[in-house]
Amino acid sequence: MIPASFNYFAPASLTEALSLLSAAGEDAKLLAGGQSLVPLMKLRLSRPATVIDLGAVPGMNAIRSEGNRIVIGALATYSHIEESQLLRAQCPLLPQTAATVGDVQVRNQGTLGGALAHADPAGDMPAAILALDAELKAVGPRGERWIKARDFFVGLLTTDLSRDEILTEIRVPRAGEETRTTYVKAAKRASGFAVVGIAVSLKVGSREECEDIAVSLAGISDGPHRAHAVEDRLRGQRLEPRLIQEAAGQATAGLEVTADINGSSEYRTHLAEVHTARALRAVSDRS
Repeated sequence: MIPASFNYFAPASLTEALSLLSAAGEDAKLLAGGQSLVPLMKLRLSRPATVIDLGAVPGMNAIRSEGNRIVIGALATYSHIEESQLLRAQCPLLPQTAATVGDVQVRNQGTLGGALAHADPAGDMPAAILALDAELKAVGPRGERWIKARDFFVGLLTTDLSRDEILTEIRVPRAGEETRTTYVKAAKRASGFAVVGIAVSLKVGSREECEDIAVSLAGISDGPHRAHAVEDRLRGQRLEPRLIQEAAGQATAGLEVTADINGSSEYRTHLAEVHTARALRAVSDRS
């Protein structure tokens, strides 16, 4: 398929990109890797009048330390994240998650910011970002603001970003030596999209008990969701096999589970429970 005609701009600065976005109005789309937007345009499911390519904006793919946090530019690719020694050492959940995305070509081109702004319910990175309690920086004509991950994802393919704002950075906490993380999923073989994905960040106490935990789900509903019932059941407890199984049974508690061509809501609920248990066993068995 061939996209409908559109105006293309490749701004050389964030200021220029914001100006173009403001001038283009409702019919503009930002291109930040294009692994979601371009296929939609080729199928003519998305027909923007203007495409603003952020790829030439300098500094938006950097990964750097900032106090007790790590700041990741929105244009950092999955491969960049997967290979970052800083993230591997101090925020391993993101490299673990990035390694499961699509294939090599997708990981080389797709970006963290693009994935988060697109907010696909089957996306892997939104679940990981939610589990990390990350903050996301939006820049627009009214200045800049930091948005908590729990407030960023509003619904199906919808975020808290305003039409004239650009997501520029993501800020995540450094993981201490007592933190264990993993990301597991059941995925469609052809695309790698999560039918169900589970991100876990576990902080272990001095007696090997669960001091704190975050469990996030992808592919289950209209966006990423925290499995609060699982978290509440595990805090303060040792992650014994029976407790893990019991807690995993609450993975989708309170959620309206999606049913589509990839499975019924009952099937997805079962997958969520199985993969939550697998993820919890993975972090509890790690020495």
